[in-house]
Amino acid sequence: MMKKIVLLFSLAGALLLTACGPREIPAKGDFTVRVFDDTPVRFAPDIYPEAYNAPGADSIYHLVNGRIILKKITLPEYERNVFVKLKVTIASNGDRWDKSGSCFVLPKESGINLLNIAKGEKQFPEVDSTKLEHMVGIVAGEDYKPTVELMRFMTPFGVGHFSAPDDSLTHNRKPVYIDHWEDSVSWEQDITDLYPLLEGGAYVGIFIDTWTTEGYIASMTVDVDESGLAYDPLTRRHVEPLMNTVYYEGQTYPDIFARRDVSTDFEIPAGVRNVRLKYIVTGHGGHSGGDEFVEKRNIVSIDGKEVLNFIPWRSDCASFRRFNPATGVWLKERLASYIAKDGYSEKKVEEPLGSSDLSRSNWCPGSDVMPEEILLTDIAPGKHTFTVSIPEAAEIDGNKLNHWLVSAYLVWEK
Repeated sequence: MMKKIVLLFSLAGALLLTACGPREIPAKGDFTVRVFDDTPVRFAPDIYPEAYNAPGADSIYHLVNGRIILKKITLPEYERNVFVKLKVTIASNGDRWDKSGSCFVLPKESGINLLNIAKGEKQFPEVDSTKLEHMVGIVAGEDYKPTVELMRFMTPFGVGHFSAPDDSLTHNRKPVYIDHWEDSVSWEQDITDLYPLLEGGAYVGIFIDTWTTEGYIASMTVDVDESGLAYDPLTRRHVEPLMNTVYYEGQTYPDIFARRDVSTDFEIPAGVRNVRLKYIVTGHGGHSGGDEFVEKRNIVSIDGKEVLNFIPWRSDCASFRRFNPATGVWLKERLASYIAKDGYSEKKVEEPLGSSDLSRSNWCPGSDVMPEEILLTDIAPGKHTFTVSIPEAAEIDGNKLNHWLVSAYLVWEK
């Protein structure tokens, strides 16, 4: 009898623990989607005319004469926490120049987006000409949210296409410290914060600012690793797009920062936490005095209070030399120390300096661009104003295409 009573108490205790304890969250497993696989990105109006807006047999859209590839993906709707990684690989298919690139996602809550604009079904909201000039689509408007960047990158000079050891253009351009030219360049970034935009179904794409029929080939993979803990509920986040000046579709080079600050309003709901700003920026204008090669301060403010004040700059571009076979090369004379028969000696030598070696405004040919992240600890619920200022930015002057590619979004937990 005593054994039966003990057994009944044990069963009751187990049931009580099950009823009152945390619920075990069902696992859905890790997930990988190969979005693009050596897909061409090129300027080919004969193949992809402006009115060409239907997907191919591979479900890929080729928009803006082929300079954008776009595809819908479907990710599981996880209940456990996840880690999301994006990998992009680029190789030249004949374009030898360094070009701006952007991997992006279309916000699902935006009724107007790049796809329905390309189809002629929608158009960007009209802008206040006194504030935004002709720059459509860079901030939110009626039924529109700006495109969100998953990754900013810069193509190198001709990697892959011009990488053969006997290539007539590049075989004498390799410096002694490079063993071989790489066949492609790849980047990986953690995009876990952007999972809310990808969850379920979403359109993701790659844009490269190429104007050659050869262009590039691009691959893209999204990897989702699910938490192995049975009691690790998904952190619910929200992504709020603020600004994006990348000229994807029907837009122009944004030199507006040379004349004015750019602002947009947003609202923080009550009860959210861990509000963070992500800011991605690169300066362009390929001449000696342009925004690409001159250090320019970026000032980011919320409600007039600075939250970020810095000079976006990369001085490590020579480390990407193996990805840049087709870069232009100059000879620079200097006094060099070297090991001679009787110890160290010195003499004047000429050494090659590649264009890809030069420091630039937050990018190198062949690099990706990491977002700046700012924790907004004191932000209160309600309406706010986000402002970007680049006080010394230069204007477009003929073929001097000075401009700044700026994108920004907020992430918060609910």
